[in-house]
Amino acid sequence: VAKTVIMVQVENEIGMLPTSREFSKTADSYFNAKIPAELSGYLQKNKNGLVPELKTRWEQQGFKTNDTWKNTFGEGLATDEIFQAWYYAKYANEVAAAGKKEYDLPMFVNAALPRPGKLPGQYPSAGPLPHLMDIWQAAAPSIDMLSPDFYNPDTKYWCDLYDRNNNRLFVPEMRFDETCGAKAFFIIGHYKAIGFSPFSIEEEHKASIPLQKSYDVLQQLSPVIAEKKWGNMDGYLLDKINRYSQTLMGKYKVSVSHYNTMSWASEAKDSVWTTTGGIVMQTSPDEFIVAGTGLVVTFEDTDTNFVTNIAAADEVSYNEGKEIKGRRMNGDEDHQGRHIRFPVGEWGIQKVKLYRSPAVIKN
Repeated sequence: VAKTVIMVQVENEIGMLPTSREFSKTADSYFNAKIPAELSGYLQKNKNGLVPELKTRWEQQGFKTNDTWKNTFGEGLATDEIFQAWYYAKYANEVAAAGKKEYDLPMFVNAALPRPGKLPGQYPSAGPLPHLMDIWQAAAPSIDMLSPDFYNPDTKYWCDLYDRNNNRLFVPEMRFDETCGAKAFFIIGHYKAIGFSPFSIEEEHKASIPLQKSYDVLQQLSPVIAEKKWGNMDGYLLDKINRYSQTLMGKYKVSVSHYNTMSWASEAKDSVWTTTGGIVMQTSPDEFIVAGTGLVVTFEDTDTNFVTNIAAADEVSYNEGKEIKGRRMNGDEDHQGRHIRFPVGEWGIQKVKLYRSPAVIKN
């Protein structure tokens, strides 16, 4: 029997508005009681691994474990939100557990991210937000992932916050714009995310073609990535402000720059650069796959006694994991063996073989 459902979103952007928590008589009675023993046990067991946002509040109250919500986490809106998050998560966990009993699939909840400066109650509070990650993980063990919905530009900041506590990153929503194609490479390559989904992707949009081209590259690479079990791999997101990144892979420093750092690039002198991105994956000690758009990649030996050069660079494509070789890149195409590049507006995959030679020591 074909099974086309592979994952379930238990709740969509669950959160409290326009107050920080529920203020019914029942809710107040729970709020004024001691924190649940289940939460107390989690805090004690995971004391050294709690996200800093929660641990700091608990520490400021003396690490209490058998006291009220206020005495455990302090007075104010933040504690209101922690309390509300616990009971939202308990509810979502019951829904997920019942679903898994019928059909044991991965299940996730997603959060609407708060805008800067907003307080609990001014955004959908108490949802699966990163500062509440421990509360949700303690109360909802049947939920497999806590996920962010992106409608703000600070992708790395929020992905870093969700890439904690063994939480596997999955992006179920992102504003559909021209940066999504580059962000797909970054989020999957850098965070080893299991998925990336711009919102309203089925609509015709000027961002559709760049995303389609990035997805084509990622689809080709998927069996290779799975075979290597992620291995040495990183993803990159580049623009005029963030124009350079470096990763250590094996004995090599892999440096990735925006294509517009090349003096001949058509956008080099523009005030705004196209957002670009890519993936670099080490497939053997001296071999790499470089893929993406609008980037320049160089390799440097960590042993300064050696110089690294490109022995061969081939355009490649993949069909169900099978490699198909295209053109051999050389001469100006790899800058005489010094770098791999994909111009802005072009997408591709290259397989790169490196060689080392002794450095010339000048007396």
